[in-house]
Amino acid sequence: MAPSFDTSTHTVCVMDASGHLGFSLVQRLLQRGYTVHASVQSYGEENLFNGISSDPDKLRVFRSDPFDYHSIIDALRGCSGLFYSFEPPFDQPNYDEYMADVEVRAAHNVLEACAQTETIDKVIFTSSATAVVWREDRKTMELDLDERHWSDVNFCRKFKLWHGVSKTMAEKSAWALAMDRGVNMVSINAGLLMAHDLSVKHPYLRGAAEMYEDGVFVTVDLGFLVDAHICVYEDVSSYGRYLCFNHIINTHDDAVQLARKLTPGASSSLQQRLFRGRFWSF
Repeated sequence: MAPSFDTSTHTVCVMDASGHLGFSLVQRLLQRGYTVHASVQSYGEENLFNGISSDPDKLRVFRSDPFDYHSIIDALRGCSGLFYSFEPPFDQPNYDEYMADVEVRAAHNVLEACAQTETIDKVIFTSSATAVVWREDRKTMELDLDERHWSDVNFCRKFKLWHGVSKTMAEKSAWALAMDRGVNMVSINAGLLMAHDLSVKHPYLRGAAEMYEDGVFVTVDLGFLVDAHICVYEDVSSYGRYLCFNHIINTHDDAVQLARKLTPGASSSLQQRLFRGRFWSF
C-alpha cells in the first residue's frame, strides 16, 4: 500500500522495541525513511540497535518502563504515531492469573500518555487472536468469528487461558480509554507469531487442540505482521480491529509440522500427541 504522506517527515515511537515484532518494526520503519524512537524496558537493551541505522539522527533509543508514566511521555515526545506491543516484565515473564492486571495497567498508562501528547495522531495497538476466539458459544455460533467478536473473560478464567484473559482485558481497557480521550487507535489482533525461538511453552498455545478442532488456530509470519502494522498506520482510512494471520493450522500435516518446529528433539510419536490434546488442551 502506498503511503499517503511523506514518511521522511514522520517520527514514530515503537514500544516495546526489544521484542521480535518491535525490533523488526524499528528496522522496517528506518528503511522506509521514518525517524524512530525505540523504547525498551531494560538497561543494556540499547545495544540491540547498534549499527541498524545508517543515519544516527534517524534513531533514538529510550528506556521506558510501561509502569512509569513520565518515561513513556519522554519516549512519545515529538512523535506522530505509536506502535505498541506488550512484552512481559523480566521479573514476571510467565502468563498467569496475575498477568492481566500487569498488562491492563501498562496499556492504560500508554494510552493515557498518548492522550496527553498533542503530536500523537495514531496508535497501532498490538493485541492477539486470543482476544477474539475464546467463547462458550463458539461451536454453536451462526456467524463466523471475526474482528467484531471478543473472547469471554469468564470462559478464559474457567479454563486458565491466561493469555486470552490478559489480551482481552488489556485491549478492552485501551479501547475504553482511547474512545473516552479521543485517541485515534487501531488494533491488530495477531495470530501466533512464528518466531525463530517459538517454544511449546508459549502461552498462546494453551488450548491449541481446541483451536485446531474449531478451525481458528491461526499463525502469522513476522514479516507479514510487520507489513500489516505499517500498512494500517499509513492508511488514513484504517479503523477498529484487524485480525492478522497468513496461515491456519487446520490439517494433520500442518499440525505435525508445527509440532516438529516446537519440539525438534522429540520423537515423532510425542510430536503427534501434541495435537491430540494431551498437552495443549484445556
